[in-house]
Amino acid sequence: MLELRETSLAILANTDVQSKVSQLANLFNDYQAGRIVVNLSDKPTSQDLILPGRPNQPELVAPKFVPKRKMDTVEGRAILWHSLAHIEFNAMNLALDAIWRFPNMPKAYYEDWLRVAKEEAYHFSLINAHLQSFGFGYGDFPAHNSLWEMVERTTDSVIARMALVPRTMEARGLDAVPEIRDRFKQIKDERAVEILEIILHDEIGHVLIGNRWFNFLCANEGLSPIVTYRELAEKYRAPTLRGPFNFDAREQAGFTSEELESLESLGDKRAQVA
Repeated sequence: MLELRETSLAILANTDVQSKVSQLANLFNDYQAGRIVVNLSDKPTSQDLILPGRPNQPELVAPKFVPKRKMDTVEGRAILWHSLAHIEFNAMNLALDAIWRFPNMPKAYYEDWLRVAKEEAYHFSLINAHLQSFGFGYGDFPAHNSLWEMVERTTDSVIARMALVPRTMEARGLDAVPEIRDRFKQIKDERAVEILEIILHDEIGHVLIGNRWFNFLCANEGLSPIVTYRELAEKYRAPTLRGPFNFDAREQAGFTSEELESLESLGDKRAQVA
């Protein structure tokens, strides 16, 4: 019988995007059907594996060299969709990494991240299909690697991973997606709006999972979540939080009133979901 964490590592190492997506869907279905077990304690070996497995394209460049995402041209809109596809591809990989890398978590932790991985793969498929409607595909434009760089910085600590990837890097999507969605509303791209609504809904759940396990780990160690987050953000060089913030989505995603008040203190206006 297959084991969840070993299989997640193998899928993470896969360099073929489409087979990675299909393997993930099969993994989720097989786990739900009881055909896969979970080893909570042993860490699978990643020796000789290059992680994450990624295709030769897109070329990875510094953020300042990523092409501009202009809404007034077909190629500009395609570049925007390509950037979203790249985010979802990395998010799929980071969920797989969260499964295999960290032992001795409750079984529900691995089940949560398996669901996240499956949903991120679904998002990637939706976005890539829409990108293809513009005449482009994933890999056609350069992309940056900021999200995965934070994954790499937090390989030594599950509490740092939960604090700084879902609760920081991915939570940025809760703030950014409504604005992007509204831009596509203005040009009457109904399919784009539908896809972005799906992503926003699911990403609230993904950030909630990050909050759940961060707070679980803090409680287990008798730590203050507020203080611990600040310490981890400094230690692991997390990006500075900048608004505007989607306070409604962040509240749904499990941020406490104290955390939301600390964001308000940055002096940024609320970003509202229409």
